[in-house]
Amino acid sequence: MHDVWTTRVRFAETDAQGVVFYGNYLTYQDETFGQYLREVGRPWEEGDLDLHVVNTDVDYRAFAEFGDDLVCGIRAAEIRESSMTFAWECRHTDGTVCAEGTMTHVAVADGEPTRIPDDFREAVVAYQDEPPEPV
Repeated sequence: MHDVWTTRVRFAETDAQGVVFYGNYLTYQDETFGQYLREVGRPWEEGDLDLHVVNTDVDYRAFAEFGDDLVCGIRAAEIRESSMTFAWECRHTDGTVCAEGTMTHVAVADGEPTRIPDDFREAVVAYQDEPPEPV
């Protein structure tokens, strides 16, 4: 798993209990994915790869509070014909996992699922320490 995004918890991201509001972990997940795309050379800004989120899940393991520094990592866990599933985690700087989960994206062209481009597949495999299954 590559650590690609860091953040410091803002007050606005916490709830009445003083911890990160659970829904904000989906924002952290999305920010991590956006940075991952930049790392593999296919940033959203280029607009040549249309990926739609079709599933996401998060398991909450430990609290994060206002001012905490967090590190988020991601890796492609599975690549299929038109979909990719990514494993994600968000940790305190001491390594304690706050949240972890997966997100599945489908490549879309003209409103329909389409094959994930070979050059993107190759970039993902080259970037990772271990290849996703199946490639």
